Amino acid sequence: MKRRLALALGTAAVASSALLLSGCASQQIESYATERPILDLQQYFNGTLDAYGVFTDRSGTVVKRFTVVMKCSWQGDAGVLDEDFTYSDGSTQKRIWRLTKLADGRFTGRADDVVGEAQGESRGNAFHWTYTLSLPVDNKVYEVQFDDWMYLMSDKVMLNKATMRKFGVRLGEVTLSFAKR
Repeated sequence: MKRRLALALGTAAVASSALLLSGCASQQIESYATERPILDLQQYFNGTLDAYGVFTDRSGTVVKRFTVVMKCSWQGDAGVLDEDFTYSDGSTQKRIWRLTKLADGRFTGRADDVVGEAQGESRGNAFHWTYTLSLPVDNKVYEVQFDDWMYLMSDKVMLNKATMRKFGVRLGEVTLSFAKR
């Protein structure tokens, strides 16, 4: 996995200028405004959740599988998402998100391995979230951008699809399902 990611990061710089010259359309959060059930982030991410996910490379090959146990809580407009990852190779990781609810369905977030501040927005059943993550690979740390979309399916289940990019070049995707206990 590390070798594939390092190769993808190395070729990202070469391909980035071609990508910058071409336009790309992206989905808009407003298009989900009437979708149901309504996602209330403070309600859904409250308590314990289990998540199951895969990371796929640019070709769609599953590179890594993982599970996450999330302990989530809110005090007013401040939320904590305490995530414990277990990867298919036996490695583990911890990430603690600190979220802040703003006006108009907007959120910000911080975590130790997030560069700067994550920006998010919720409409209808969807949440769109963008951030830069410091990703260690083979004794180097790369800053990669995440374009993260979550869709509430029911009061217990949410699906998540995140695209990972470096220099605008798509490196792969993370796909997750969340199950609220």
